[in-house]
Amino acid sequence: MSRARSKGYEANLAKRPPGPVSSKDAVTAIKSFTGGKFDQTIELVMHLGIDPRQAEQALRGSIALPHGIGQTRKVVAFCEDADIEKAIEAGAAEAGNEDLIKKIQGGWTDFDVAVATPSMMKNVSKLGRVLGPTGKMPSPKAGTVSPDVGGTVKEYVAGKVEYRNDDFGNLHVPVGKMSFDVDTLTENIDMFIKYVKKIKPSSAKGVYMKRVCISGTMTPSVDIDAH
Repeated sequence: MSRARSKGYEANLAKRPPGPVSSKDAVTAIKSFTGGKFDQTIELVMHLGIDPRQAEQALRGSIALPHGIGQTRKVVAFCEDADIEKAIEAGAAEAGNEDLIKKIQGGWTDFDVAVATPSMMKNVSKLGRVLGPTGKMPSPKAGTVSPDVGGTVKEYVAGKVEYRNDDFGNLHVPVGKMSFDVDTLTENIDMFIKYVKKIKPSSAKGVYMKRVCISGTMTPSVDIDAH
């Protein structure tokens, strides 16, 4: 049974552009919607013409948007003793090696992102069953494994965006907050769209960007003309 929509949502739906518009016009429309007594997150969704079953067509990585996403993230770092101070100074909530691994094995997962130095990954692999299902396992493909632990921590604390296609070829990424001005949100959106076009898998056939849209946490979506 479908859930009844509020009058406010229906009113916003009536104001929605009837078809795909420029990213700037889409942001303007989203910001004109009423409702929500908090600073809503704006999410970009891209339905791509990729085959998620093919490893070479899978899209996964991370990118720092020009204006961040309006929120800090709780980051932990797996690193050697010599790098612990660097990680903490960069903003890590916790940093360490075997002690941190044991803490997480004990059930502690109160963080958003885990980063690691390459030399630590042999030990961190013990956490695959704990961190894998939550998407928090450090990975070179996601950009969370790097010898520059301080720099990596700093980027993720500031809101570096991780992306990974789902089983249906969709990407879902936060691109900012409702409180951002139109130009700020537009620049974040345009950069990510341009980036995804650049990393199109060579084996992907047909229409690559099938649908692109944005929405607020409590708003209808607005389609973007990304072609």
